[in-house]
Amino acid sequence: MGFPVGYTEIFLPKLFIHTLLLLGFIRNLIFSLFRFLGLSDFLEPGASFPETPIRAPEYPPVSAVLLRELLPVVKFEELAVSGCGDQPESCVVCLYEFEVGEEIRWLSNCKHIFHRSCLDRWMDHDQKTCPLCRTPFVPHDMQDEFNQRLWAVSGVTELYSEYFSISGL
Repeated sequence: MGFPVGYTEIFLPKLFIHTLLLLGFIRNLIFSLFRFLGLSDFLEPGASFPETPIRAPEYPPVSAVLLRELLPVVKFEELAVSGCGDQPESCVVCLYEFEVGEEIRWLSNCKHIFHRSCLDRWMDHDQKTCPLCRTPFVPHDMQDEFNQRLWAVSGVTELYSEYFSISGL
């Protein structure tokens, strides 16, 4: 006669999922044991999980350093006193509320505000736009100046000046 239709749809997938979870737990236990004993060289390459989580680069890109100089840092209460319109109560990057005395970055193009550390981490990953609306950090009227400073700091102008002097252009 067989199983009722509802019984097989519920029981077998749960059994399958629990079996996979058990096998994953055993795999992680074996990998941890090998790593603890110093035998991780015997594991297949790419079979283990990364030992260190992905984090911000050790040295931020040059563009991030220049953007930090460009974007204003203000105290949260100063922004509230200046009456810049309706400001959000929390940072959309970390979802923590803004508190009195905290340093924030106020983006002049789109008027969004973020905790200073949240936006700095965003810039450390070579992001040059607002995390919320993707408006560029650098206003159009300042883009040429920003590019010249970026080229000067990174040494691009010296490379091009050498090229132009060699080629006679």
